[in-house]
Amino acid sequence: MNKQRPYALVVFLGPALAAIGLFFFLPVLAALALSFTDFDIYALGNLSVARFVGLRNYLQIVEDPLFWKALKNTLYFLLAGGPLSIAVSLGAALLLNARMVRWKPLFRFAFFAPVVTTLVAVAVVWRYVYHPRFGLLNYALGFAGIDPVDWLGDPNWAMPAMILLAVWKNFGYNMIIFIAGLQNIPASLYEAASIDGAGAWQRFRKITLPLLAPTTLFITIITMIGYFQFFAEPYVMTQGGPLNSTLSIVLLMYQQGFRWWSMGYAAAIAFILFLLILLGSLVQSKLRQKGIE
Repeated sequence: MNKQRPYALVVFLGPALAAIGLFFFLPVLAALALSFTDFDIYALGNLSVARFVGLRNYLQIVEDPLFWKALKNTLYFLLAGGPLSIAVSLGAALLLNARMVRWKPLFRFAFFAPVVTTLVAVAVVWRYVYHPRFGLLNYALGFAGIDPVDWLGDPNWAMPAMILLAVWKNFGYNMIIFIAGLQNIPASLYEAASIDGAGAWQRFRKITLPLLAPTTLFITIITMIGYFQFFAEPYVMTQGGPLNSTLSIVLLMYQQGFRWWSMGYAAAIAFILFLLILLGSLVQSKLRQKGIE
C-alpha cells in the first residue's frame, strides 16, 4: 500500500498541478522574461525585433515621474481606503452579530449585494451619482446648504470619490468574514466579563479585538492586495484624470501595455507591483508576530 501512495498522489494532484503550472507559473515566467526586453507592437509580428535590454525598463520606471505619481495615488487609495473599509466592515459585522438586531439575513444580503455586482456597472452608475449638476450626492448636499462639488472633475475630490465607491463596493465581503470570526468567540467569555463588571467598550477591547486578531490580519492582507490593484474605478470613471490625480499603478501598466504597446515596460511595472504587495504582506505578518510575542 505504501508503494502505491506516490502513484495515487500523481494521479490526483498531477492534473491540478499541471494546470497551475501551465496557466499560472508559465505566464509569470514569460512576463518576467518580457520585462527584460523592449517587446512592443512590432515584435508581435516578428519576435526577432524584440531585444534584450536588461534592467533598462526598471531604470526607466525609477526615472519616470508618472510612475511615482501613480505610486503616490495608489498608496493614498490604500492607506485611506483600506482602514476605512476594514472599520466599516467590522462595524457592520458587530451590528449584525448583535442579538437585538432583527432581519439579519436581509441586512446581510443588502450589505453583501454590492460585492457580487459587476464593478464596471457599479462605476458607471456612480458616475451619475457624482454628476456635478444632476447627481444624487450633490442633490443631497443641496438640502444641507452645501454648494455642489465636481467630484470627478476636481483633482482634490476625485480620489476621495473613488475611495467612497470602493468602500461601499467591498466592505460586505470583509463583513462576512468578520461575522464568522465573531461567531467563533465563546459567548461565555462575554458573560464572565459582564459578571465582573466590564462594560461594552471593555469587552470589545479586551475580548473581541484580541480574539479577532487572526481574522483581522487575514482581512488586512487581502484588502491591501485588492487595493494595490486599484484599476476599474479610474479606468471607467476618470481615465486617470483629472491631472493624473486618480492614475494608479495598474492603470499605468495597462496604458503602457495596451495603449502604447510597450509590453516590456508594462511587464516591469507589473513585477514592481508584485514586489510591493509581497513587501506589504511580509511587513504585516511580521508586525502580527511581534504583537503575539
